[in-house]
Amino acid sequence: MPAFARQYNVSCVLCHDAFPKLNAYGETFAAMNYRMPQWRDTMTDLGDSRLALPKSLPLAIRAQAFAQGRDGEDFDVTTGPTGNASSFDFQAPYLIKLLSSAPLSDHITFYFYGIFAEKGGNGETLIEDAWFRHDDVFGTGVGAQLGQFQISDLMFPREVRLTFQDYYVYRAAGVTYDRGVILDRGFGPVDIAVGVTNGNGIEQNFPIDSPGYRRPDRLFDNDSSKTYFGRAGFAAGPVNLGLFGLTGEQRSATGFAGSATGTRDTDKRILGVDASGSVMGKVHWYAQALWNSWEDFLDATPGEDYDWFGGFVGVDYIHDEKWAFSALYNYTDDGDFDGTGTIFEGLKINSLALGASYYFMRNVKAVFEINIDLLSEERGGPPFVGHQTKEHYALIGFDAAY
Repeated sequence: MPAFARQYNVSCVLCHDAFPKLNAYGETFAAMNYRMPQWRDTMTDLGDSRLALPKSLPLAIRAQAFAQGRDGEDFDVTTGPTGNASSFDFQAPYLIKLLSSAPLSDHITFYFYGIFAEKGGNGETLIEDAWFRHDDVFGTGVGAQLGQFQISDLMFPREVRLTFQDYYVYRAAGVTYDRGVILDRGFGPVDIAVGVTNGNGIEQNFPIDSPGYRRPDRLFDNDSSKTYFGRAGFAAGPVNLGLFGLTGEQRSATGFAGSATGTRDTDKRILGVDASGSVMGKVHWYAQALWNSWEDFLDATPGEDYDWFGGFVGVDYIHDEKWAFSALYNYTDDGDFDGTGTIFEGLKINSLALGASYYFMRNVKAVFEINIDLLSEERGGPPFVGHQTKEHYALIGFDAAY
């Protein structure tokens, strides 16, 4: 977020040893509601103490472009290979993102980013993170965040990882973007956060059209059920530990191989453990495990519950100001979905990503990464489910923010 560097007249290295990964001060900056103590000095002097406007509009851009050699094909669950396959792929631009954030009062901050292009999808803008945060509600020391955010940010924010490879289990478990509120507070050595969200993501809305015609408002949620979650974090010597829990509802799966969304609301439960630590300030490790229970989920087998497990382990090594190296191991077992003949057999993953970043400047880097798929192919079908194709890749490209 180079807008912060411009606002406070500091280098990006203050918050990042190797962007986008945060260092200790970067985490403190975020905990201080995305501001420094002297934030008032960066506001325009308009002679009104009740108005805080930055001297310049705080905007930043992040852009990525890659070339990738890979295994991997596109499969239709009914007919099999679609013919969409490329062993060498120019993925440029891979991502173009507009970011902004500003303190609006002594306790309120706004943050958002919009995606102009991602993964080859052009033609529309998608807003992902977009929230207001008050860091001391009614003087209680409780922070409140309202808007769009990733539930998984309570553990390990995906946006600041060094690897191109993602934290797969967060996406599979459905704990990424949603709309809602988070309340958090520290109690001595323990940090507590609890939240509630709509539970249906951020890409849908629904008209209010009965009675009446062309009503001006929209529903962001299509039912009254909500998703409730919480995390407790604490330090155990040099190790940071966290316990996470979530309960909510999701729509059932129906149709051929469970590939369509059903109409029933079904219960989901998640229990998680996360851990992280550093060695000599150079090596940073982290690990996550999530146990998932999807109750009465498949319309084809009413009353049957499905448990599955996933997690990841990662290590980042900040060699010097020009080189950073990363490893990320993803593992997910499809558990009770194994043998169901549904697309949820595809939950399983077993892969190791090894990456290196070379920094031309603090905010411009070359990215090198390979991903080793440790699962065996499961050819067969219909239905074409499970691990139909290997997913090795080798990637090179650029990542910049300005």
